[in-house]
Amino acid sequence: MTELRRLEELGLNSSTPPGQLLYDGWLLRLQPGKAKRARSVNAVYPSTLPIEAKIDHCERVYRARSLPAIFRITPFSQPPMLDAILEARGYGRFDETSVQAAAIDPRSLADAHADALALPEWVDAVGELRGSPVPHRASHLARLQSAPLEMRALALRDAQGIAATGLAIVEDGHAGLFDIITREDARGRGFARRLVASLLRAGAELGARHAYLQVQQDNEPAKRLYDSFGFSKRYTYWYRGRPHEW
Repeated sequence: MTELRRLEELGLNSSTPPGQLLYDGWLLRLQPGKAKRARSVNAVYPSTLPIEAKIDHCERVYRARSLPAIFRITPFSQPPMLDAILEARGYGRFDETSVQAAAIDPRSLADAHADALALPEWVDAVGELRGSPVPHRASHLARLQSAPLEMRALALRDAQGIAATGLAIVEDGHAGLFDIITREDARGRGFARRLVASLLRAGAELGARHAYLQVQQDNEPAKRLYDSFGFSKRYTYWYRGRPHEW
């Protein structure tokens, strides 16, 4: 369990937003944008205050910033009954995600290559592939630029431009792989596989010997791809939010 908790810490560190609050052991992340990890409550430490009062406080904090109150639930959430309490308050469960990990074998990645981009150019490319509005792109860039971690932003191109993107963030010998996206009309042509290999190689070059990533439980094609690189599920998390506010 200690190893898994460290994986959770690495994932939280890799997505640290510029604005967050610590409230009685709960981490309130308040960065607007697409990434729910950067705009959700993470109940990471034991509580001392009454649970219902804490949830009320979180709702007020997020409402004051015109953000929906979203709670991220992991095997480490404190107190353990938080998930059931949120469900009783009308918070629906969504976006169940598998946290997966693998060892990096640099010998198998010698031929992997992708273009390294500066963060502003890379974030704009990710925004184009996702169709993200400009404010979301600005939040994404601000979050990455504020992170005190080594990272490598990569892209693959075809005749139409950037076909796929991905990001490796390295801490404590672990490379987190994020924002692995392939342009819709370029899917099925091997870009994702090449990009994952390139991200693993980049992580190894930055000193990582292990890798982790997060993939939605219902994304079977992505899970098959990651399985081929040796990734396996270590734990799952999900979000709780009120309907129509996600």
